[in-house]
Amino acid sequence: MDSLKGKIIRGVGGFYYVVSGSSTYECRAKGAFRKEGLKPLVGDDCIIDIIDDEKKTGNVVSLLPRRNSLFRPEVANVDLLLIIFAVKNPDPSLNLLDRFLINLEKEKLPCIIAFNKEDIDSECLGESFLQVYRNVGYDVRLISALTGEGFEELENALKGKTTALAGPSGAGKSSTINRLFGDEISETGEISSKISRGKNTTRHSELFMISEDTFICDTPGFTSFENRGITENDLWRYYPEFAEPEKGCRFTGCSHISEPDCGIKAAVSSGRISAVRYENYCKIYAELASRKKY
Repeated sequence: MDSLKGKIIRGVGGFYYVVSGSSTYECRAKGAFRKEGLKPLVGDDCIIDIIDDEKKTGNVVSLLPRRNSLFRPEVANVDLLLIIFAVKNPDPSLNLLDRFLINLEKEKLPCIIAFNKEDIDSECLGESFLQVYRNVGYDVRLISALTGEGFEELENALKGKTTALAGPSGAGKSSTINRLFGDEISETGEISSKISRGKNTTRHSELFMISEDTFICDTPGFTSFENRGITENDLWRYYPEFAEPEKGCRFTGCSHISEPDCGIKAAVSSGRISAVRYENYCKIYAELASRKKY
């Protein structure tokens, strides 16, 4: 039986679609994965045994070592995360964005934050969002999937990488993929006028090949996010702009919420740290602190 190395680009209903060279094979995963507690992920490099080369069917028999993996979006071997929020319609949740960034800091995974729908931003809201996150040191861009604004620079930043797209429904992830490909390969959904939220058109994670060494992973939209493996006491470490001011805290183990002589609170008061980012920190801290400890 012939074996090939490939990359999983989609997983649906127990089938895994593996690209190898110019061919895509429909594969099942062998039962040993379940026994070992392993789950093949989109983005996994793998070895497949060919069952029928004409029908392009096979079995995934082993997974190659992962460089990294994300829980949500559930994808492996990512070089970059492209986080897309709309400037408006729907209004962006910066609390949700910060939760994303916390996990990326934990995973040490670089990202680009793109605020889409610049074409309808008559109030220039995007500039204020851009300022908040550029001041932290993030790569932040204003784009329009409708007009193509900012896409030439974005395409250059994605070359040679496997990039996962993430963001809430209605922000324009599918439209962004369509713009990158110049074709409607990802179904787009309308915004519900009643609740001003997007219909979730992506049902599963899927890799699209832009060029031989450039992949884009579309992922299901989401409305909640869980920061796994992070405690309230460590939370501040995942806010890059907190590192220097934290040295000015009077108390070791400062929560940066209620203690006096806190360097981080002083930085918020002076404008060195965004008040919005700090408010989100306090909310996430309270949630983490209220979790049941087992």
